Amino acid sequence: MDYVIRPVRAEEWALAKELRLAALQDPVAPVAFLETYEQGVAQPDEFWQDRTARGTEAGGDEVRQFIAEAPDGSWAGSITVLVERPDDDLRFGEPAKVHQAHVVGVFVRPEARGGGLAEQLFRAGVEWAWSLGEPRIERVRLYVHENNPRAAAFYRRFGFAASGETLAVPGDPTARELEYEIVRPV
Repeated sequence: MDYVIRPVRAEEWALAKELRLAALQDPVAPVAFLETYEQGVAQPDEFWQDRTARGTEAGGDEVRQFIAEAPDGSWAGSITVLVERPDDDLRFGEPAKVHQAHVVGVFVRPEARGGGLAEQLFRAGVEWAWSLGEPRIERVRLYVHENNPRAAAFYRRFGFAASGETLAVPGDPTARELEYEIVRPV
């Protein structure tokens, strides 16, 4: 199936909410996301409206959410890229030592998996990060739970490599998140 990969639009907040709640119900959600379905479904519409608006082109160059839209208008997946600067407030993990982007919220519906859709979403997100003006993004990073080998294998196939950095999973200090990165080509 042919999908259009594009940034989300503010008025699409209900679709963004539905996709996120579907992601939070996926069997791998406990090791893929830092939020539970119960937390997500409890959020008011204003939360989803604000979250979606920040990921749009009109929301600026700090966050971009890309979606995969099927010909029938349904959404098959999403990826969000956060820009992290050394002087920014900490979002997750270690403070940024360089100007970087951080991939979060990766999800492809089960029926759309295995056909290259995740690669298309990642390509859009990474290309967007590299396209930003000064100061240039020096690397794109993400975290993957140590018990999520399928995701880790995909990230490696896409070109990410383990940076060697790890951190405790919020709420479970016995589990680790592994940082993967792609360093900007020279």
